[in-house]
Amino acid sequence: MRGLVLDFGGVLAGPDTDPEALAALVAGLRRRGVRTAILSNDPGGPHGQWLRDLAGTLVDEVVLSGDVGVAKPDAASFRLVAERLGLDPAECVFVDDLTGNVRGAVAAGMVGVHHDGPDTVLAELDVLFGTAGRSRSRGGEGDYPP
Repeated sequence: MRGLVLDFGGVLAGPDTDPEALAALVAGLRRRGVRTAILSNDPGGPHGQWLRDLAGTLVDEVVLSGDVGVAKPDAASFRLVAERLGLDPAECVFVDDLTGNVRGAVAAGMVGVHHDGPDTVLAELDVLFGTAGRSRSRGGEGDYPP
């Protein structure tokens, strides 16, 4: 897999999430050349700037449905984020806490992972990206190969 696309609310923030562990995983994957993005159904506009500001720091790209006029689970939203990453949807993993959005990603050609708790998601991403449990070690950036 060459791309990781994450929902924000319910995956990177909110109850039953582990933002620090996911951020460490994302950072390690980016160092390995994996392209990363947030795909959110946020309405965009001026109030979405704080999410857009995560591009370049946490992830490579941020796509807000209000900015682009298409929302999850529409397959066009998943194709658009893959295009922005320079990847085919089949090269991407998508993580969301809503099963309908995961199904939409799968219909667009992505590998879908349902976020039903941080430990399960981290274990699935470890398998898909070959990180061998590094995201759960909590050891930080040094746990990932360059």
